[in-house]
Amino acid sequence: MLKLEIVTPERKVLSELVDTVILPASSGEICILPNHAPLISTLKSGVLSYSHGNFIGKLVVSGGFVEVNNNQVSVLADAAEHDYEINLESAIAEKEELEKALSKWTGSEEEFQEKREELDRVEARVICASQRK
Repeated sequence: MLKLEIVTPERKVLSELVDTVILPASSGEICILPNHAPLISTLKSGVLSYSHGNFIGKLVVSGGFVEVNNNQVSVLADAAEHDYEINLESAIAEKEELEKALSKWTGSEEEFQEKREELDRVEARVICASQRK
C-alpha cells in the first residue's frame, strides 16, 4: 500500500491509502506502485489517478512537486481539484474562450506562455470531468 497525500497552499485535498498512483510529471506520466524507488519531480497540469481495489479516483493537479519515499507519495500542488468538483460545462466554455483569445494573440511571448499554461490546466479539467462515471 501507498500513503497518498495531496496538498495545495489552500487545503489538504486527499490523504488515503492506495494501491497505485499515476501522475503527470514534467518528464511524462509516472506510475507509482508500492516499493517505488525514491523520486522527486516537478508536476505539469494533468489528471492524477489513484486506485484502491476496484475504486479509481481522479483529480486535476497543476504545477508543484511530487516526492516518493518509503511508500509515501506526497504531492505539493499549486492547485488540485477532485473530478466531482469540476463543472464540465463551465470548463468547456472556459477552454473555448482561452482558445479563441490565443488564436488572436497580440501580446508578449511571456503573457502568451502564461495563457498557454492556463489553457493546459483547463484542458486537464475538461478531460478529468468528462472521464467521471
